[in-house]
Amino acid sequence: MKTPTRTRPASPRLALVLTAAGLMVATNIYGAVSAHADETPGVPPGTEASASAPVEVDPNDPDLKLPEGATLAEPKVLDIKQVVEDQSGDERREDTNADVKFALQAEVLFGKDSAKLSGEAKARISAIAEEIKTQNATKIRVFGFTDNLGSSAHGDVLSRKRADAVQNILDQELTDSNVTYEVRGYGEQYPIADNSSETGRKKNRRVEVSFPRSES
Repeated sequence: MKTPTRTRPASPRLALVLTAAGLMVATNIYGAVSAHADETPGVPPGTEASASAPVEVDPNDPDLKLPEGATLAEPKVLDIKQVVEDQSGDERREDTNADVKFALQAEVLFGKDSAKLSGEAKARISAIAEEIKTQNATKIRVFGFTDNLGSSAHGDVLSRKRADAVQNILDQELTDSNVTYEVRGYGEQYPIADNSSETGRKKNRRVEVSFPRSES
C-alpha cells in the first residue's frame, strides 16, 4: 500500500516594501516670512535626521528567518519625498514627512550678480511666509547657492547676501517673536544639477527656504 505523499508548507517570508514618491510637475505660486538669524553653522541641505521613529522589529519573531549566526541591521526610516516644480522650473517645493523646502532660482529673485530683490520676488517670498504660518514653524533655514562660475570666494559672499535678503523679507512677514533663522551662503557647494551647462548652472543658482512640518 502506497504511503500518501505530504507536501511541506512553504516557509513564511519577510517582505520589505519600499515606497518612492514620483516626480510631479505643477504650476504653483508662493510667498514670504520673518525672525532673527542664527550665525552658527548648520548641516548641509538634505542631510538632516528624520523626526520619525523607526518601525520596531522583533529579532525573536519565529516568522523572521535568518541564517545561523546572522543578526539584523539597524532599522532605517525611509522618508517619502514629494517634489512639485512649476512649469518654468523657477520654483520648486519638496515635502517630506518632517520638512517643507522651497527652492527659488536666483533669476526670479535678483538681477545678474546682484542681491537686490525684485518686486516679483517679494510676492513669492510672501507666499512662502504664509506656508510657514500654516505649518506653525518657528525654526527657518535660508540657504543661498551659486553656480561654479567666478571665484569660490565671490560665490560664498553673493550667496550669503542673497540669503540675507530673503530672510529680511521673511522677517517682515512673520510677526511671531519665537521665530528664529539659520542663514548661510554655501556658494557653489551642494549643486543640484550639472554645472557644465547653462541649464544646470541656472538650477544651481538658487535660494532655499526650509522649515519643519506641523506635527498635527
